[in-house]
Amino acid sequence: MAKNDERNLNITLKSEQNEQDEVIISISTILKKLKKYLILWIVSAVVIFVLAFGYATITTHITKARLTALISFSYDGIEKGLDPDGRDFDVNSIKNPSIIESAIDELDLDMGQLEYIRKGISIEGIIPKNAIDRITTYKSILDNSASPNLATAQAMLDVTYYPTQYKVYFDYNETALSNSEALNVFNKILELYEGYFYQQYGYNESLGSAVTAIEYQDYDYSEAVDVFDTNLTTLKKYVRKLSQEDSSRFRSTTTGYTFDDLYEVINTISNIDLEKVSSIITVNNITKDKDEALAYYDYRIKSLTRQKAQYEEQISNISDSIEKYQKDEIFVFTNANDDSSMHSTVASEQYDKMLQQKIDLTSQLAEVKQRINYLTERQTALKDKKTSSDADIEKVEQQLDAVYTKINDVVALVNATSDDYYRNVTFKDAYNILVPATDTTVDRVSRIVSNAKTPLVMFEALGFAVYFAIAFIEALKSDSLKRKIAAEGQSEDTDRKKEDDEEKDDKKDGNNKDNK
Repeated sequence: MAKNDERNLNITLKSEQNEQDEVIISISTILKKLKKYLILWIVSAVVIFVLAFGYATITTHITKARLTALISFSYDGIEKGLDPDGRDFDVNSIKNPSIIESAIDELDLDMGQLEYIRKGISIEGIIPKNAIDRITTYKSILDNSASPNLATAQAMLDVTYYPTQYKVYFDYNETALSNSEALNVFNKILELYEGYFYQQYGYNESLGSAVTAIEYQDYDYSEAVDVFDTNLTTLKKYVRKLSQEDSSRFRSTTTGYTFDDLYEVINTISNIDLEKVSSIITVNNITKDKDEALAYYDYRIKSLTRQKAQYEEQISNISDSIEKYQKDEIFVFTNANDDSSMHSTVASEQYDKMLQQKIDLTSQLAEVKQRINYLTERQTALKDKKTSSDADIEKVEQQLDAVYTKINDVVALVNATSDDYYRNVTFKDAYNILVPATDTTVDRVSRIVSNAKTPLVMFEALGFAVYFAIAFIEALKSDSLKRKIAAEGQSEDTDRKKEDDEEKDDKKDGNNKDNK
């Protein structure tokens, strides 16, 4: 009974044009054929598996996979696509040749690889899915709007997204670097970019370099004092600016100083040490060349006088603009039924800027006036007095050298303190390497598996299709043969039965004749 039921599980393929032309395939026969060729299919699948992974291993070795790292930026303005100075941020500065050169130099690699390395680095911003959805939604609104207005366009601008995380890739196929060398130089570039970032937007090392690079011995004594005074004034303004920005009263763990402390140190050098040397030079009329010194004073006084006139003119113009400037007004209506109203005047942002500009110019004008008076006194004293002795000159040279040493020391302190401040306060998390590049055995195996996945799935599916097709065709042939044999057997039985019937009929006719 079970066999009969099994035979009845059939697939019937019937022609619509001729209902008599139909093919019946037993599912049990298909399963038997699948079982018959199962070992062959398994062997084929294993062969395909080995070939796919062999191909992936070879191609992965020949074509070097890109190294990938993940970095992030976090500071005020990056979400608007700006750098810390408020300009457009260019993440491609990671590929700055100076950074790559430093990395190559530290790793003692061939400097001729610099350009190939730079070309191999590419950067891709990561945009979160929710940001993409918002941008897509607003774009759809704008495109489908019959009459897009300014508000709709502004809404689109408001959802513009600037990445804060980036994927950095390094394709080193065109370089002569090995896997380990490429990995080391790539991570070193990302590491050195942190220092480059602080140099660009943190402490201006060019200021310190300019001070320490000065050969003050090439100047006359009074000129050397002026050079020192200018540099100290610039350094003092820089430290004061940092002090005003610092709301936490930062104290460096490296130097132990706050910016206010450094300001006082610089102020002391300027107002005591340098003024002391200046007074000795003025009182004792110390100079290397009297005529040259007088010409220098005359030039400086004329230059500062022109600068004084420029400041005075600018202050006058700004004062006129401030007086004529129409301030913003806020009207407050006290009664809806009354035409009377209260209004108050408030200063606008532009007004505040002009006022601050006037204050700054007034301060600069005062400094210029003091400088003119000081140089005029020097010029008068040098004209009226004799030159100094050798002992006075030696004393001044010693004191100038002591001031120069103190200036270099304070520049180093400002450099270290500001660098500590930018790294640990202002730019504490400004730049981070979230995921450094790696090239471990696990990574290589993962790439091989990834490269083998597509051909493996494709050829395994093709192999299974061939395996099933063979089993199906064999089952079709087998069932067709069985039906043919069954049909022939049935035909023979019919003929035999017919012959028997005819023989019986003949016997019956013979018996009838005999009876008669």
